[in-house]
Amino acid sequence: MAKKVIVTGASRGIGFELVKQYALAGHEVLAISRNSDRLEYLKKECLKLNSNAIVHTISFDLAEGNFSSTLLPYIIKSFKQVDVLINNAGALIAKPFTEINAEELQRIYSVNVLSVFKLTQLLIPLFSSNAHIVNISSVGGIQGSVKFAGLAAYSSSKAALISLTECLAEEYKETDLAFNCLALGAVQTEMLEEAFPGYQAPTSAVNMAAYIFDFSLNGSEFYKGKVLNVSKSTP
Repeated sequence: MAKKVIVTGASRGIGFELVKQYALAGHEVLAISRNSDRLEYLKKECLKLNSNAIVHTISFDLAEGNFSSTLLPYIIKSFKQVDVLINNAGALIAKPFTEINAEELQRIYSVNVLSVFKLTQLLIPLFSSNAHIVNISSVGGIQGSVKFAGLAAYSSSKAALISLTECLAEEYKETDLAFNCLALGAVQTEMLEEAFPGYQAPTSAVNMAAYIFDFSLNGSEFYKGKVLNVSKSTP
């Protein structure tokens, strides 16, 4: 049965590949990103894979955009209900702790934590009874995991996302909504290359997207309120 899916951070990396996999499989998907040109390209790529694909796109800045007046009306116009939400958008900065300024810190937390909070909150009335909300975190946000210098803002924000997932699972435990969090290891994406030029991750964006695709559709049968490490590396 076709699902109605929302993916944030859809213009590149894991999100880009994930949208293509949903479209290929015949699911209706809404792709969210700031980059309108990349969204148009993504839509064309989806139609190449499946000429009947239904792909909605919206250019929206998760850090600064107005969720209530801009994003929510578009979602309601596109979907009457939401079956899967993939909170995939992420911002990363690799800088010494004392060099991270207030604006950079605010953007990291706005994208990685606050946008997830706000979007999920707005969608509660639209979720189907057994919707699956999947938050994409990092092994760097796991308590006790190996930490790396320069990632104080990023890793701490991903730790906050993990805690938010657990809080939501507890608050909605009497419902059939499933909140889970995937703590990813290093994946070869544009964001990783920008932060750590020359580093080669052991997992491709395509392969990680395939895992998330399957988990989003089937994982809620086995997991609820869980944080799962998905990593071949440290981090």
